[in-house]
Formats: sequence, C-alpha cells, structure tokens
Amino acid sequence: MSGGALLADAPPPAATEQPTEAEWAAAVSAITKLPADGRVLLICHVNPDGDALGSMLGFALGLRRMGVRRLQATFPGRPEVPEPFRAMPGLDLLVPATEADPDPDLVICFDVAAVSRLGDLADRLDRAGASLVLDHHASNTRFGGIHLVDPDAAATSVVVEKLLVRLGVPLDQGIAECLYVALATDTGSFRFDMTTPAVHEMAARLLATGIRPGEISRRIFDTRPFGAVRLYGDVLGRTQLEPLEAGGRGLVWTYATLADLARHEQRPYTLEPLIDSVRCTAEADVSCVLKQVAEGEWAVSMRSKGAMDVSRVAVALGGGGHRLAAGFTGYGSAPEVIEAIRAELGRDGVALDRSGADAKAPTAGRQDQE
Repeated sequence: MSGGALLADAPPPAATEQPTEAEWAAAVSAITKLPADGRVLLICHVNPDGDALGSMLGFALGLRRMGVRRLQATFPGRPEVPEPFRAMPGLDLLVPATEADPDPDLVICFDVAAVSRLGDLADRLDRAGASLVLDHHASNTRFGGIHLVDPDAAATSVVVEKLLVRLGVPLDQGIAECLYVALATDTGSFRFDMTTPAVHEMAARLLATGIRPGEISRRIFDTRPFGAVRLYGDVLGRTQLEPLEAGGRGLVWTYATLADLARHEQRPYTLEPLIDSVRCTAEADVSCVLKQVAEGEWAVSMRSKGAMDVSRVAVALGGGGHRLAAGFTGYGSAPEVIEAIRAELGRDGVALDRSGADAKAPTAGRQDQE
C-alpha cells in the first residue's frame, strides 16, 4: 500500500464526521498485517504538547504490548521533551528525528493536521509502505493514506483509545498515564467545552488502571521553575487590553521575546501555559500570546471564550486549530503581528452565533499551532 502523502498542504474537506467503519477497518488491517519484522515509525507534531506526545507514546506502548518490536517514536525539530512530560512512560521509544527510520513499513502520525507540521520527517510518508493519521482537528488536510480524524473528539488520545480497543489491546498503567496526560492537557484539566460525559467516562477507564491523577496533575500543571515564575511576571506585566477590538468583544494580548527567555534562563516550552493566565481576562473574549522564536518570527497562541472563531483568524494567517484554540506563525514585529490579528478579527464570519456554532464552515489553511 502506498503512503499516499500530500507534500503540499491541501484545503481540508468539511471535517464534521467521525471516521467510518471502513477507515477503522483499514487502520486495524494496516497494523495487524505488518510482517513479523515490520518497522513502525510514530510521529507527532513539532514542539509537541501533552496530547501529541501522550497520544503517540500511549499508542507506542500499545503496539509494544501487541508484540511490535521494531518501533520508533519521534517528532521534528529539536529533540527536547518539555520538562513536565519527562516522567511519562514510553520515553525510551523516542529517537531524534535525525535517527528516525528512513524507510519504515508503516508511519503513524498523531495530532498532526497538516504535513507542514512534520517538518523534515514529511518524506517518510511517501517512502513508507502505508501511513495512518490520527487527529481531532477540523482543519485536518487529509494528508497521508488512512485517516482516523474525529473533529468531535476532545483530544487525539480519544481516537487512540478507540483504535486500541479495536486492536484488542487492554489498558495498563503505562498506556493509561500517557492517554490521561493527553486528555487532561487538551481539555484544560477537564474545564473546556469539549469536556463531555464521554470524556469523563474515558478518564474513569484510565483512572481504573491505578494511575495517580493528583501526582500527574502536579507534575503537568502545577510545577514550574522559579525562573519561569519571574519570566511570567515580566511578560504579564506588558499585557495590553483592547476592549473595542474583536467587534467590541475585547482583545487581550502580550508577547515574550528571546531576550526574556535568556534573562531568566528558561527554555521556550515554559511559555506554553502562559496563555491560560492571559485568557482569564474578564473584559476580553479573545486572548493572544506571541512567543518569539527567531528575529521577526513569532509562535502565536490564540484563545476565544466563545464569541469569536479564532481558527478563522489563524487559518487566514497561515495556521489553524479549533474554534476556541488556534495558532499560527507570525512574521514581523510584535505590533505588526497584532495588527494583522486585529484586521482578521474584524472580518465577516469570525463572530459566532449565540449557540457557539460556526457562522460558516472553516476555510483552507496550514495547521501551524495548537
């Protein structure tokens, strides 16, 4: 079977349906029909978050339980696991992207909505015998061969658990901890709107294995180096509130520079939770954090409380994501990037109706963040 990669990001179809039975069957077949010495390469997106890393490692441990031995997990870019995730099970399966198998029999991608998020690892899709994409982004471009994309899922880990069930792999504590980290991070500790009864039921299944949620949560959400605390103080101190933007619904934003990171001796990943400290601003529906990654280049995280569709803004600026959480890579100065965001927030179709539903379906775009 050909990997069937699309090396240029294509406009996504209307991703509103769950995977079909034929897609589930194809995914199961691609895994169960691997030869005894079959090589499997698992890839998540650049700068992996809890859902990307947890989903990938949880599934990797499941494959190991099935007897798959020639198994690697990786992600593009700097081979650095953020500190909160360094105690997760399955890290022994991680290899730097430079050491990833160049010609695997099967490639499986996790939480990746577009091939651009695979960086230098994108070529593995065309060189693999088969490729499988597990994701929950509505903006998924349907790259690769077999798609398990569920935009109604709260996290990619939800799709992963369903596939493990179909493969007959029971949960153990290692798998459960990885999937719990993934589920908890993408639901904001079960606070976001996608936290459905089914999400809590999945969490209950994971907890039933004996994992310790308090310990996991302290490690993931409640532990920061003192330098990061001082860094947050500096960055939050320059936060700007613009109550008239976003159609009068309010915009709040701030930015962090490479100099900020250097001054407090912090790695870039320490800034990821900062958006939660900004989004709580009562006077603004939309919140943004700009994180400098190079001269004139910014990783932009956006959130909405429900009145605005920030995925439309992100898609228009080269990124993607969800209605209430999205991002993109911005270029220029911080004021120039914010001005581009203001302009997109003022366009038709960005405001949502009172039910929180999209006024229009998402348009094409490259998934770069969130």
